[in-house]
Amino acid sequence: MPFIALNPDNRGYICRVRKQKKPIILEQVLVEDYAAEGKSLARVDGKVVFIEGAVPGDVVDIRLGKNKQDWAEGQAIQIREYSKDRVQPFCDHFGICGGCQWQMLPYEKQLAYKQRQVSDNLTRIGRISLPAIAPIVGAEQTRHYRNKMEYTFATRKFIPSDQFRKMKEEGIDPDAQPGAAGFHVRGFFDKVVEIDTCHLQDEPTNLIRKAVAAFGLEHCMPFYDIKRHTGWLRNMFVRNTTTGELMINLVLGYEDKVRRIQLLDQLLQQFPQITTLLYTINGKRNDSLYDLDPQVYQGKGYIYEQLEDFRFKISPKSFFQTNTRQAEKLYSITREYAELDGSQVVYDLYCGTGSIGIFLSRGAKKVVGVEVVEDAIADAKENAALNGLDHTAFFAGDVIDICDDAFFEQHGKPDVVITDPPRAGMHEKLVKKLLDIAAPTVVYVSCNPATQARDLALLNEKYNVEKIQPVDMFPHTLHIENIAQLKLKEEYR
Repeated sequence: MPFIALNPDNRGYICRVRKQKKPIILEQVLVEDYAAEGKSLARVDGKVVFIEGAVPGDVVDIRLGKNKQDWAEGQAIQIREYSKDRVQPFCDHFGICGGCQWQMLPYEKQLAYKQRQVSDNLTRIGRISLPAIAPIVGAEQTRHYRNKMEYTFATRKFIPSDQFRKMKEEGIDPDAQPGAAGFHVRGFFDKVVEIDTCHLQDEPTNLIRKAVAAFGLEHCMPFYDIKRHTGWLRNMFVRNTTTGELMINLVLGYEDKVRRIQLLDQLLQQFPQITTLLYTINGKRNDSLYDLDPQVYQGKGYIYEQLEDFRFKISPKSFFQTNTRQAEKLYSITREYAELDGSQVVYDLYCGTGSIGIFLSRGAKKVVGVEVVEDAIADAKENAALNGLDHTAFFAGDVIDICDDAFFEQHGKPDVVITDPPRAGMHEKLVKKLLDIAAPTVVYVSCNPATQARDLALLNEKYNVEKIQPVDMFPHTLHIENIAQLKLKEEYR
């Protein structure tokens, strides 16, 4: 493809031609097995090929994106024969949206592959002695399980290539279509899939999104253009609870008081289920809300969720486990692995809003939570007070800096450590800190078994892994949670 390059001496331009490599297509390839991160694999002439968009048992044509000496990576562009394990996806947007990767697999198969993912990561990356991995805890509810959804309003609607070509042939400008309300397409920062029905959250989530989009179109209020950073309708967060509360936070690109009030009033009239309605003005170039202040239009400004008989206050910027019912199972297993008898001091690291520490607090002598996000610690303190817990203490800051001898002298050295880090896992300095602390029991809750395996290998210096329990929090996706119980080795007790 020709392109124009500026001559270094600034006196003119040089026209060069960049040669396009002809794409490599592998035809009639039998997909043999599952690989990590939702990909499948096949072997072609001794080379391992990782494939997106296929499942074991499919026979596919593959367009390679990467082609190395001993491995390759590509996309299934045509399915010649379908695997006997395939089922019909229940969502019309499956394969385009990208939010769910595994709807074409029966749920039992999804669980089997996730179980193997945990096993493969812990054995291949960790390379330490492991106990038998318990059978994965699946979800009883595989649809409408999310308590939080984020929708995007955008000027650029994603149009599949075949539909795009057809519109061009018919003289229709694909870029002149109305804005879209839905989800970002994977790989396209500026394009959004127009969603009719998402099956991950209970109604009225889809109805509210459609009502907001219809208002914008009817009143010629522009959707957000992420390239130009212009537009009014930007994002919408929908949170619901098992207690029946519903929070909406509508994010607007700029203030237009007349239209804002008109839209918010219309939502309250159409959807009396809304218990808390907020709006946020975001004129920044990014979608983050951490440094913005949502404004309460109606309601308390927060909602309450319940796990067992513990209540949790959820503000518009609070973190809370996205699948409430599975969170109860996850926390119950964590509590079981902590083996509390009322005498232990428990440290909850990466405690967030304190949900794990609070959930197991009744079996502990004391719970100490540490988290770097100050707003989360404020929520944790409020949640502890809400549940009448006077033997908890929460602190904002880095564990490495906070947990020194003076801190232990004041609050007690931990008998049990709960750690629930982000996907990147624990910082190496924190791992070393845990080895120095040498608590008798560590319970490691992970949303990424690969980084968990790396950390377990480092902790193996002083700890043995005694129990392992995978938990599926997100049916139809490749994500998996895993809990590991570690015990201090005899020689370090």
